Amino acid sequence: MPSYQLAYLDEYLLNLRTNNFSEETLYSYERDLKVFEDYLTDAKLKFDHLTKKDINYYKAYLTSIDRNTANQNKGQKKLSSFSMNRMLSALRSYLKFLVDMDYVSPIAPEAVKLIKTEKKHPQIAELQEMIKLIESPVELENNKIIADRNRAMLEVLFSTGMRISELLSLKKSQIDNTGRIFIMGKGKKQRLVYLTPRAHKSIQKYLAERNDSSAALFIPYRGSNCNEKNKSISTNYLQYKIKEYREKLRINLPISAHSLRHGFATYMAEQGANPAALQHLLGHESLNTTTRYVHASDRYAEKTHHKFHPLKD
Repeated sequence: MPSYQLAYLDEYLLNLRTNNFSEETLYSYERDLKVFEDYLTDAKLKFDHLTKKDINYYKAYLTSIDRNTANQNKGQKKLSSFSMNRMLSALRSYLKFLVDMDYVSPIAPEAVKLIKTEKKHPQIAELQEMIKLIESPVELENNKIIADRNRAMLEVLFSTGMRISELLSLKKSQIDNTGRIFIMGKGKKQRLVYLTPRAHKSIQKYLAERNDSSAALFIPYRGSNCNEKNKSISTNYLQYKIKEYREKLRINLPISAHSLRHGFATYMAEQGANPAALQHLLGHESLNTTTRYVHASDRYAEKTHHKFHPLKD
C-alpha cells in the first residue's frame, strides 16, 4: 500500500525547535501539515509526484466545507483567506526545509503561492462597552475566585495589549511592584508592558485570595475550591468566556481576546500615542503593522476630517 505521509516531517519539526521557534508555532505547523497529509491520502496522491496543479487542487480543497480538519472532523465553515495562507505557509516552509537539507522536493517552495486576502473594516466596540465587559465577571460568575481571576485577566489584556498566549503563560515573578511586566513575546522577542493601576489592583485582589504555591499568575479551577497548579488556562476557555459575557451584556459587536488588544492600540492611538511606542508595547516587528490601528480608527478618521478639511469652518 503506497504511503502518502510527508518524508522527514519529524526532522523538519526538530529543525524548527532547534532554531528556537515557539512550541505554539511547532504545534500550528504540525497541525497544518497533517491536514495536507490527509489531503494527499484522500486524493491518493504520493508526495513525490506532487505538481503545481496539485497545489491549486489543494487550495480548492481548503475552501470546501467538506474538507477534513487535523482532528478528522468535517469543516464547519469555509476557511478565511488568512487561515488558508497560514496553512500554505506551513507547506512552503516544509518544502524550503527539504531544499535547504538537499532532500528531494517535488516542487519549489516558491510554487506555493499565497492567496489574496480580503480587507475587513475593523470593528471595535465602544470604550464603555469594553469596560462593561472587563468588569462583567464579578456580576456574571457565581464563584468569587473565578470571577476575580477572569476580571484580572481581562484587565491585563486591555491594560497591556498583550497577546492571549502571552497572558496565559505569565508567571507571578514577571510583575514587579510598579506594575511593569517583562514578557517573552512572539518570535522570542523580549519587551516590557505596563499595568494600569486598576489592572494592578485586580491582580493583587485575585492573588490575595489564592492559597497555593503555583508560579503561574493565572491558574484553572475545577469545582468550587480546587486549583490545578501544574496546568494552565486554555485559550479556548478564555475566548469562550469573553463570548459568553458579550452575549449576556447584549453587546452587538463581536469581542475576542484579540479585540481587547486591538482596542488597546486603537484607543491609545486616538489619544495621540506615538506609533513607535505602540509598536514596542504590542511587540510588532514592523511599524506598518502598528500604524494600521491609527488608520483603521473611525473616530480618529472623523477627528482628522474635522480638523484638516479645507472647508471645515
